[in-house]
Amino acid sequence: MPDPIYPEPETKRQLEEQGDNETAFGDKSPGVRRIEAISTCFESWHKWVLFASVFFVAYSYGLDGTVRYTYQASALSVLGVSAQTSTVTVVRSIVAAAAQPVYAKISDYFGRISILGISVIFYVIGSIVQATAKNLSAFSGGALLYQFGYTGVQLLVEVIIADTTSLRSRLFFSYIPAAPFLINAWVSGNIATAVLATTTWNWGIGMWAIIFPVTTIPLFYSLINAEYRASKRGLLAEIPSPLTSFRQSALWIDIFWQIDLIGLIFLAATLALILLPFTLAGGVGSAWRTAHVIAPLVVGAVVALPGFIIWEMKFAKHPVLPFRILRDRQVIAAILIAMLLNTAWYTQGDYLYYTLLVAFDRDITSATRVQNIYSFTSVVIGVILGLVIRYVRRIKYFIVAGTMLFVLAFGLLIRYRGGYSNADFAGLIAAEVILGIAGGLFPYPTQVLAQASVQHERTAVITSIYLASYSVGSALGNTIAGAIWTNTMPSHLLNALTRADVPDAATVAAAVYADPLTFITSNLRGSPAREAVGHAYREVQRYLTITGICISVTIVGVSLFLRNPRLGDEQSLPEAEGFKKPILASYRTEKAKRNDTVIRDA
Repeated sequence: MPDPIYPEPETKRQLEEQGDNETAFGDKSPGVRRIEAISTCFESWHKWVLFASVFFVAYSYGLDGTVRYTYQASALSVLGVSAQTSTVTVVRSIVAAAAQPVYAKISDYFGRISILGISVIFYVIGSIVQATAKNLSAFSGGALLYQFGYTGVQLLVEVIIADTTSLRSRLFFSYIPAAPFLINAWVSGNIATAVLATTTWNWGIGMWAIIFPVTTIPLFYSLINAEYRASKRGLLAEIPSPLTSFRQSALWIDIFWQIDLIGLIFLAATLALILLPFTLAGGVGSAWRTAHVIAPLVVGAVVALPGFIIWEMKFAKHPVLPFRILRDRQVIAAILIAMLLNTAWYTQGDYLYYTLLVAFDRDITSATRVQNIYSFTSVVIGVILGLVIRYVRRIKYFIVAGTMLFVLAFGLLIRYRGGYSNADFAGLIAAEVILGIAGGLFPYPTQVLAQASVQHERTAVITSIYLASYSVGSALGNTIAGAIWTNTMPSHLLNALTRADVPDAATVAAAVYADPLTFITSNLRGSPAREAVGHAYREVQRYLTITGICISVTIVGVSLFLRNPRLGDEQSLPEAEGFKKPILASYRTEKAKRNDTVIRDA
């Protein structure tokens, strides 16, 4: 019978072969060991305090994110660059995709609490820069900093929930950060309207630099208090703190390889160089032949993308995309579902706000609420499904059903894309509701399956990769939507206005393309110019939704490749990553102690 301190030989061999486990602090990172120790101090009421604190933080950044989109539309319209909505969103998506793995790896080292604090700082600074922006460059720069902070907060909230919940309960608790949409979906429109009626978009964005950090205080208190209790019990005594090891060059070298800094630079460069030119072409055919469009595409496709692949496969010690894990079809399918979901969603959602105002003649409150129907419905369905899964413990069939409903919703969106009648508007509402039902059935459940496929050491990493896939999908969706919009809308506006015999059609078309919100205030429904513009918007939205349904069909096929494991009371499946039985904590502890000694003697 083997020594009980060590796992059986096969499991030990697997541990030794998995080089991506090894850090300067042993086979399990100190941040992971720290949160495991802290989690043991959470009694039932402590967890409810933690989850309530998470709700308040999520309510704050959720409401901000909802109304900020409205303020962004107003800001870009005032700056005369409303057509660059996709450009700003693509920049944010690129930052989110690159930042997810960084936050995951660094939080495994320095702990969830300290990195959460850094995220809040970026959130505040980004909001201030956006609020004071005078041009598109400054606004985009602020959006970049804000997104870096927002991404960190969003990821760490999800990771903390995964750290402290079992698999069978995780789907339900994962909806805590999304639950505020049940309220925000209905009040955000009124808030955005009230703010814009009494002040400017600048203050609408800037006030969150004050509000958001205040709402994070309960969460920080909850986590710090739990860490204090763990420290009092002596559970943190043998866990090394990297915060006290900054002078050790070995630490920084290890962090450099762990976060795969060069790989992240290649990834961000690839996304930026390939995706941004499509949204910057500006709807002018000759622009595609200009250097500022061609050069980034060539460099991205010929240099950055091959460089990323070669680096990840040949040189990266701990790749951004861990290929050993990615050989699992469960993980691959989950990543593709996340990416394709957002790619499809943004084809219909990126310019939906402008379409509602122009082609449906809705006011700001109504347009904002319609945009939120998806989130509201998906949360309601998701919470119910989370309770069901606690007893059913199987997810796959719900996911497949959700992907099918997603396709049905896009079919309705192709039909209902504009019009002033109640029937036209009701059709759009029905499509968004079905889209939301689908959203409650497969995105979050797929995330749970992805988390269940790895050991706890890689929970943060796999969550970051999954959420980064959302961001990549957002970038792709916004790029596709922006490319279609900028390269079809100008000609459709000009042709429609010319057919309607509107005087100086070219000038009017250019004005509408740059600032549609000003146009609709002076051209009421029924006027020739307004009818022509509405027709152009409906036609372009048709292109967008047809593209979306084509992508949605692919999601159905990918969902069939998911496995359907039984979710138990463990933090992750014992057989995750090919282990035949759970890894004994005592083995990890003994190995970590040996590594700690090496670190102290360095």
